[in-house]
Amino acid sequence: MGKEITQLQPQGVWQHFYALTQIPRPSAHANAALEYIKNTALQLGYEAFRDDCGNTIVRIPATAGMENKVGVILQGHADMVPQKNDNKQHNFETDPIETIIDNGWVRANGTTLGADNGIGVAAAMAIMTDKDAVHGPLEILVTIDEETSMLGASELKSGILNGQILLNLDSETEGEVYIGCAGGLDVGAKFRYAQVETAPDDIAIKVCISGLHGGHSGMDISLGRANANKLLFRFLKYAAANYEAMLAEVHGGNMRNAIPREAWAIITIDSEDKEDFIEAVEEFEDMFRDEYSGTEQNLSFTAQIVEKPQTVMDEMSADDLINAIHGCPNGVIRMSTEMENLVETSSNLAIVDSHDGIIDVKILVRSSIDSAKDDIASSIESIMRLAGAEVEMSGEYPGWAPNTQSEALRVLSDTYASLFGKKPSVRAIHAGLECGIMAGTYPQWDMVSFGPTIEHPHSPSERVNIESVDRFYTLLKNTLKNIPDKR
Repeated sequence: MGKEITQLQPQGVWQHFYALTQIPRPSAHANAALEYIKNTALQLGYEAFRDDCGNTIVRIPATAGMENKVGVILQGHADMVPQKNDNKQHNFETDPIETIIDNGWVRANGTTLGADNGIGVAAAMAIMTDKDAVHGPLEILVTIDEETSMLGASELKSGILNGQILLNLDSETEGEVYIGCAGGLDVGAKFRYAQVETAPDDIAIKVCISGLHGGHSGMDISLGRANANKLLFRFLKYAAANYEAMLAEVHGGNMRNAIPREAWAIITIDSEDKEDFIEAVEEFEDMFRDEYSGTEQNLSFTAQIVEKPQTVMDEMSADDLINAIHGCPNGVIRMSTEMENLVETSSNLAIVDSHDGIIDVKILVRSSIDSAKDDIASSIESIMRLAGAEVEMSGEYPGWAPNTQSEALRVLSDTYASLFGKKPSVRAIHAGLECGIMAGTYPQWDMVSFGPTIEHPHSPSERVNIESVDRFYTLLKNTLKNIPDKR
């Protein structure tokens, strides 16, 4: 199913993208996709190999007459974010993505599509087979695990790549060129709790927040969408104070860089409070819907009687957890004063997960200013430590400082203007691009990032605009043709 996308234009891009949708490639499980890219290049007679980290690298000679051009690297990542709707049966490690053409867009059937960054990788692969493509010395770099740790970019070794200009194909608004990005830092908190016997007169209720949009915790953080973890713990604080509710189990979110769409908890209350408690849940649902009427039309908050667990968390540990999560900064912290409509600093309370006497909490902090990123992370650390949690910082990556004098930017902008009659918008992005990390290893690279229009990445609503893919590929081909000579 979904093979009809191979008839879309440009066919080379869509054919390779379709092939990628048929290869399961969630983060940490994208090896088959990387092998597919390598083997496709080898079959075409190009040099292709995997580096020590697992990235795929392809070298393509210049077309006739273009040998003296500055070398270019086309770069993207192989992995995708695995997110699906609650009612969708899908195993991202074994099942292909089912694509659907929908009124000028391509989307998936109840799952993330993987256009982030499958379309960018497919465009680079299309250049390999496009007989009309004209370019100088060309390399393709496809990295691993961008969505979880940026491992491929972090472990990329110096001296492997020869190009001087890097075109990152991982941006998501056609007509915009990105020359800077936010850095990031993961804050992990671990709460330990004792298990105590459930009161004999208590009943167990599962409360569940669902139906939220979710989305990319960088690109979509400014859209005012609800965070399922924050809503759930807001209610849990009320339930503990008014019904002496005891917390038995809690789970919310599953990706550090996705705004959590669903969260649920099992709590126990006195059986005599059942009806009043159910009414409170309904009132909170109405309140949440009213507060988020502009962004979360499908918000659902439900309560269901379930089998009573034998044990619950001790009261003090549960109270500390609830207060810490309720008080944790989340969402946009500050807007940029340097670039209009750009988020400078944000926090995403991504995951809360209880298991075996432990509750793991994961928060992703982003900022284009390293000191601001460190300050928010430190504030969160203080909150969590005051609540008795063990806290660890990890996965830090730098931002990418804009260079408005970039030669690659000039070529791309001039090419865009000649093709479409206007200059592209030059921006920075509140998301982590691999450019910032790779600049530490290859400081000589001149880098820009661009791509087609992708909406709602990291969520099952993800979709890519068909016409924008055509314009994106046209821009890529013509930019390669216009790369300057070596000096």
